[in-house]
Amino acid sequence: MTADGGMSAERRAARLAAVQALYQMELTGTGADEMALEFADYRFGKEAEISPVGLPDEEFFGAIVRGVPHHQVEIDRSIARCLSSDWKLERIDSVLRAVLRAAAFELIDRKDVPAKVVIDEYVDIAHAFFEGDEPGFVNAALDKLAHRKRAPEFGETPPDDELQI
Repeated sequence: MTADGGMSAERRAARLAAVQALYQMELTGTGADEMALEFADYRFGKEAEISPVGLPDEEFFGAIVRGVPHHQVEIDRSIARCLSSDWKLERIDSVLRAVLRAAAFELIDRKDVPAKVVIDEYVDIAHAFFEGDEPGFVNAALDKLAHRKRAPEFGETPPDDELQI
């Protein structure tokens, strides 16, 4: 494991695949276990856009794909708190929602991955899907979320209304 959260290429591929799986789950209503199995059996190693630098870390991929629906209420509330008052999570593009949800899961549940790594990785993923302002939007939302969820990593005190586990 490396200082950046370990196995960068494999984790990067796992994150990209997880965003694609979460997007597909939202569109089709497919469950997390079924989607994780479909990706492992039929997509990993077979689709260049999922594995441009190698095979995804399947365990890490599964943790994200299963973890997002498991923590969906907390994740969506946390993201919503980081959006400006005129934006609603439902209004955001479904791919962006998948990016934000996967990143939020890592910020909330994967303390083994530094917050700055999570932000950088998901901004890069946003660049893979969008050429406009969306990566900047992802960066701003995740930065705000990271400062709430991981305040000590930034030398800050958590906000009073933030649950710390």
